[in-house]
Amino acid sequence: MKIAIVGATGLVGSVMLKVLEERKFPMDELLLVASERSVGKEILFKNKQIKVISIPDAILEKPDIALFSAGGSTSLEWAPKFAEVGTTVIDNSSAWRMDLDKKLVVPEINANQLSKKDKIIANPNCSTIQMVMALAPLHKKYKMKRVVVSTYQSVSGTGVKAVEQLDNEIAGIKGEMAYPYPIAKNAIPHCDVFEETGYTKEEMKLVRETQKILDDRTIAVTATAVRIPTAGGHSESVNIEFENDFNVTEVRKLLSETDGVVVQDNIDVNTYPMPMYAHGKDDVFVGRIRRDLSQSNSLNMWIVSDNLRKGAATNTIQIAEYLLANNLI
Repeated sequence: MKIAIVGATGLVGSVMLKVLEERKFPMDELLLVASERSVGKEILFKNKQIKVISIPDAILEKPDIALFSAGGSTSLEWAPKFAEVGTTVIDNSSAWRMDLDKKLVVPEINANQLSKKDKIIANPNCSTIQMVMALAPLHKKYKMKRVVVSTYQSVSGTGVKAVEQLDNEIAGIKGEMAYPYPIAKNAIPHCDVFEETGYTKEEMKLVRETQKILDDRTIAVTATAVRIPTAGGHSESVNIEFENDFNVTEVRKLLSETDGVVVQDNIDVNTYPMPMYAHGKDDVFVGRIRRDLSQSNSLNMWIVSDNLRKGAATNTIQIAEYLLANNLI
C-alpha cells in the first residue's frame, strides 16, 4: 500500500503524519508531497527522514491513496490527474465538496455510500464535521426542522500564519498578520470571505454541507462563524428545532452511544466541553445539553472538537481506513 500526503509541510499535513503513526495505518511506502519550494526538505516519520517530492513526481509513483490538504486550487488542478493513474484521492479542501458527482463523507455517518468508482472523495469542513457528528443520531430519531449555529473557531483553522499572529501578539511581538485585526483579546466575526448574501463562505459551508451529508435538503440551517484567540479546537453553540418532541435523558443516551462522540455534561461539577480538553483528541465532545424553554421541540447544546484532527486529518484517514476495510481500493 503506497500512500501520498499532498500538502505534507502544512498544519493539517503534519497532523496527518501523527495520526497515520498513532493509528498504525498499514502501508509499505509513504510519499510526502508539497509545492516546489519545499521539494528536497526532509520530514521525520517513524524515526526515518523522508524527502519531500513534487506533485508531478508523486503522480508518476501512482500511489494507491493520496491524502490532500493543499488548498482548493491545488486540488482542482491535481486531484483529477492522480485519479487518472488510478489513485483514490481524499481531499480536505472545499474544491469538491458540493460537486454533485463527489461523495462528502463523515465515516460514522455515510461511508456506506462509497464505492470503487469514487476516485475523488471530499472531506467536509472542520466545523461541519463536529456538528453533524452530534446531529446525525438526533436527526434520525426526532427529525430536525431547523438548526441555528454560532461557531467559536480556533486560529489553527486559518493556518500557520494565524497561529503565529496569535503567538506574536501574546508575546508582544509585531509580526505578519493573517487577519485584518489583532486576534489576541478579540473575537472576529469573519471566517473566510463574504458572499453576496452577507454570509461568509464558512457559514454557508455549515448550511450546504450539513444538508448533503445528512442527505436532507429540507433541514433549515443558519450560521454565524467567529474566530477567537484559541488554538485547541472549534466550539459551537447549536440550537435545534425538531419535528418531534424528545426526552433530554434519551438525547444524552443517544449521543453517548454514538461512535466518536463523548458526552461531557455534569454542571454540578462544572464539566462541559472546552478546546483545552479536546486538543489532541479525535472525539467530538458534547455538553450543556438542555431543552430550549422559548419554543417547543427545541434543544440547545455545546459541541467542541480538535479541528485539525477529527475536523481534518483524522476524518480523512478514517475514510482511507474504511476504503481498505471494505476492499474499495
